Amino acid sequence: MDVKANNFVATAQIALKDPQLQATLAVCTRNGLQGRTAGVFEFGREHGEALRRHAAEAKRRALRNLPELLEQAEARMQANGMHVLWAADAAEARQHVIDLVKQHGARFITKSKSTLTEEINLNPALAKIGVEVLETDLGAYIVQLAGEAPSHIVGPALHMSKDEIRDLFVRELQMPVTDRAEEMTQFIRERLRRAFLRADLGICGGNFIVAETGSLCLSTNEGNGRMVTTLPRVLVAIVGIEKVVETLADFATLSQMLARSNNGQSMTVYTQMLHGPRGIGEDDGPEEVHVILVDNGRSRIYASDYWEVLSCIRCGACLSACPVYASTGGHAYGWIYSGPIGAVLTPLLVGVDNAAPLPFASSLCGRCKEVCPVDIDLPRMLLDLRRDLVQRRHSPVFWSIGLRLWARVSRSQRLFGWGRHLVRWGMRLIPQRLPGPWRAWTRHRALPPPPSTSFHALWRAREAAKRQEQ
Repeated sequence: MDVKANNFVATAQIALKDPQLQATLAVCTRNGLQGRTAGVFEFGREHGEALRRHAAEAKRRALRNLPELLEQAEARMQANGMHVLWAADAAEARQHVIDLVKQHGARFITKSKSTLTEEINLNPALAKIGVEVLETDLGAYIVQLAGEAPSHIVGPALHMSKDEIRDLFVRELQMPVTDRAEEMTQFIRERLRRAFLRADLGICGGNFIVAETGSLCLSTNEGNGRMVTTLPRVLVAIVGIEKVVETLADFATLSQMLARSNNGQSMTVYTQMLHGPRGIGEDDGPEEVHVILVDNGRSRIYASDYWEVLSCIRCGACLSACPVYASTGGHAYGWIYSGPIGAVLTPLLVGVDNAAPLPFASSLCGRCKEVCPVDIDLPRMLLDLRRDLVQRRHSPVFWSIGLRLWARVSRSQRLFGWGRHLVRWGMRLIPQRLPGPWRAWTRHRALPPPPSTSFHALWRAREAAKRQEQ
């Protein structure tokens, strides 16, 4: 999908004026955060925090040894009968898929939900060569049908209400009108199952790759993932290089934290481990498995001070906790990654020049770090990205001038004293309702009354009183 992150302010203002979106976001983010709290701390806060520490260390250890683990994972997967390809960027990843599609003469592809395939713009590239791609995750299918981009890394259609989805199905698929979610789901299930049976090739992502065993691991809540990875003759898995973990024990810990942090589940409904293609005597599974390991900027991040962001396991907890995401939704962020993780990851992947507003799309309340299952310090990274933007002269001119003036005044005791008196008297002249662009600040806030005496004056009076007592 195209990067439109520089439009954040304008799209956020539109989102704030959409009452239906605001109501949907309020319910979904509240439920997500409550579910996360219940799931992570099901056995008490101490147990939950210990599990979080273990998950964080599992990812940090994997990143510390990433080059070696990638080589180990490649060797194990090849020994298991998988074909492993490497892609330095999005274009190479797309070309690998196109080559495999042409090699096998595939005309119809079923696809399991994958943020990485959105990142590399895979579906439009396949459409250009006349290949039909069907998203089979319900949320991804809904946004594909609506011609929209996903608004959430876990729930692509989170921004849509049930009524909007019903109207979409009636309009595009001639579904009989119903308000029952079960009947709507059954209608889509019947359509998708027919599609699974005629797919020439399946495409999936991957939540983790276990270097110890060469296993591709997927965590889903719908049976579509199993259908995509077992029914077609050929399976293509597209996975970021940061998804490798060291051992099965690490996977067990991380898969628990992924489910609990997302919506409070003990485990996802389908926790799947693919060890290779169909074996002799086996009745199901693909005949060929191709794994494409994608860099697309991740090595650059790995070599930077922001390497820790590669620990992300895409649970979506930071989105539910973020007051900015809860107000604007995911489309305002202008790319596949939204919320606090998107505000950090998007500038790092596409360049800060192409996502300048996103590091400022945060109140720095710290809730994203508090709920992160692997304890990524997102607030610190947001501040560092703001610094990077200032150094690249992306800050507004009046803001830069104001900060320089403040620095000059703060370094001079005399100027600071004059400024203190000026501010105290100037506050008496400021109206309670400010004009122009400051109007929004005072619409719901009352300005504090100016102090009658400065702190310095109070301090001098206190010290004088002490001397008199002595």
